Order: sequence, then structure tokens, then C-alpha cells
Amino acid sequence: MQTVRALNPLRQTVDALRGQAAGGARLALVPTMGALHEGHLTLVRRAKELAGLVAVSIFVNPRQFGPNEDLDAYPRQMERDTALLEAEGVDLLWAPDVGAMYPAGYATNIGVSGVSAGLCGADRPGHFDGVATVVCKLFNQVRPDIALFGEKDWQQLAVIRRMARDLDLTQPHVDDIVGVPIVREADGLAMSSRNAYLSAGQRQAAGRLNIAMREAIAQLGSDDAAAVMADLRAAIIAAGFDSVDYAELRDADSIGLLDAPNGNARLFVAARIGGTRLIDNMAAR
Repeated sequence: MQTVRALNPLRQTVDALRGQAAGGARLALVPTMGALHEGHLTLVRRAKELAGLVAVSIFVNPRQFGPNEDLDAYPRQMERDTALLEAEGVDLLWAPDVGAMYPAGYATNIGVSGVSAGLCGADRPGHFDGVATVVCKLFNQVRPDIALFGEKDWQQLAVIRRMARDLDLTQPHVDDIVGVPIVREADGLAMSSRNAYLSAGQRQAAGRLNIAMREAIAQLGSDDAAAVMADLRAAIIAAGFDSVDYAELRDADSIGLLDAPNGNARLFVAARIGGTRLIDNMAAR
């Protein structure tokens, strides 16, 4: 695995890898913020199934963190992450610092309206502008044929696809932005780098989140959606969470609010326990 930290060497390395690959192999990109876990590695393995070359980026993007969020505390484990990626047979690690990604005088921001409204977009103002901006830059830097993202951040995936469609991106084309299903712990908790923040008691309580969501989805077939969401919020608090940012039924593509399943619905939840904010989503057709 080649590790690159500056833009010009990155372009040279990508060109060299493409030139050396047999049969015009496609290049897949897995963007990450590091602190890799099995969910990330599942994305890498899926990338290897879909493409002959795999690149992973690690960049903790300051533009998607709010002023009171956990940028400074976000785990940084480059040595460990590098070893994990090498073991998976990754071809290229793109690991720029903030100065390489946002050089002096940087003044451009990408905003994607509609799908970025509500849910995490409402609770974290500017977050999806930061996501769209850095992902567009990563696409332009690495020029992948395919890009893979975890479905745990479903709204993020919708924002990135909308951006790629609206900006006529071809590396990758919107149809080659692949969502990979959520990887869960044995008790059903969605894997996340932020799970490392949880105490033993908080971790036990967090495992009840997906159970409460599944029970709510089962009720949607017979009960009013607003009542089901109210019951879900109460169940999450009863499970040991401190607060619920949202528990909403929305269309999977437009992210528009729904008052009943429409055949393309998803249940979205964000809840806080201790100082940690956890998100999850599930199909609720």
C-alpha cells in the first residue's frame, strides 16, 4: 500500500496505479475520517469486489464539525488504521492534512439544499455543506470510478448523490456512488467510531436503540405514525438515553417527512447518551 499526503504525488500515484493495472481496472474510493472499525473494512472489502484498485482516504474534516462538537476529541489512530488497510490489500491511502485539503485563502463551499434539510441538517447547521465540499474535493483529487459509503449516514449518502448528479460528476458518476448496508454489533448497535466514547453502562443502553426502532417499525402497519414516533422517543429515553434529537419517518430518496409508510420509507433516529450522539436508520416501507 502506498501512502500519499500531498496532492501532486497523489495524482502521479493514481496515474501510475492505473497504468500498471491489468485490463483497465477500475479504481474505487472509500472516504473515511479514520478510527477504522469493521464497518469501514466492510466498505473496503466491497470495494475490492467491485474494482481492481482500491483507494482509502483518511481525513478528519473540520468543516463538518460545529463549534461545540467533538473535532478535537475525534479519535485519530493513523498507525493502527494504516496496518488495518495494509492487511486488507488496499492499494492507496490518501491522508492529507488540513493545509493540503484547504490551502491558505481557501474560499469555496458547496451547499446541497433539499436533502440536507431536517434530521442531522437541522441539528448540525453547516454539517452537510462541509461533507459535500470535502467529498467533492476527494472525488476531484482521486478521480475514482466508484465510491462507497456506509448507509448508517443515509442522509449524507443522499446529499452526496444529489451533489454528484447536480454537478454532472463523472469520476464517479452518481450511479457509481454505492451505499453499503449498516454493519452492526452483536446486539444490533450500528458500528461507529463514536461508540468508543461510551462507558460500559452507556454501551449496554445503546444496544437497545435498534430494538426500539424495530418495535416502532412493526407498529407502523397498524398505528398512526405520529403516535408511533412519540412512543419511540419515550422508549429510547426509557432505554437509558438522555435525549432524542429526532425520531422521524422520511422518504429514503427525497428525505421528505412522511405521515405513513409509502413503499420507500426509512425510520431515522438520533439520540444522545452521555456526551455521545448516536444515529441509526432502518427501512420502514
